[in-house]
Amino acid sequence: MPTTPVTPGRLRLGLNLGYWGQGGDAENLALAKEADRLGYDSAWAAEAYGSDAVTILTWVAAQTERIDVGSAVLQIPARTPAMTAMTAATLDSLSGGRFRLGLGVSGPQVSEGWHGVRFGKPLGRTREYLDVVRMALRRETVRYEGEHFTLPLPDGPGKAIADRAPGARAHPGLPGRGRPEEPRASPARWRTAGSRSSSAPSTPPCRWTRCGAGGLRPGWRWTTSTSCPPCPS
Repeated sequence: MPTTPVTPGRLRLGLNLGYWGQGGDAENLALAKEADRLGYDSAWAAEAYGSDAVTILTWVAAQTERIDVGSAVLQIPARTPAMTAMTAATLDSLSGGRFRLGLGVSGPQVSEGWHGVRFGKPLGRTREYLDVVRMALRRETVRYEGEHFTLPLPDGPGKAIADRAPGARAHPGLPGRGRPEEPRASPARWRTAGSRSSSAPSTPPCRWTRCGAGGLRPGWRWTTSTSCPPCPS
């Protein structure tokens, strides 16, 4: 069920469910249902090296009607950018356009100790990761040459392909396919921090950031933390 458009300047409340599997799971689900009934804007789940956020958000979305569900955050070293785009588009489609995608690089312990991915140059890796995610969500043929990601691999049989996820087809407002300033039309929720201007940067960064951190462009926010509750917009 699509949610109502965001009104600039209106206070919105979010619920941080944190990490799952710590003994309060039934209570967390009850809280999410109550927040949905009360008209809360969003419910967020985190992941580190226990429960994953996607499964929890899918479960919560299936048992609520209006509240948005968001990842705070999905770990960049845990998934390829293409897999993240597929997951975001699918969950957004199944939830009726209620998914918000938050991404983060985690830290050296989780990245290298748990996922086996080098933590070096996290900012550059994040920028390239977002480039590929955007391309996939726009259903473009993914061809990318960067320091951290190269698609398709130059020395293999694989060819460049485009995302066929149902969510990508179902939402014409995906970034680059119509109206990226409409926060309810896109899994990635591209939007300005202070307004709903009719124009947006051609490659806007993600919506959420660690509270008090900077962004790639003035007035925009993006996720850099392992776990962060919704920051004020």
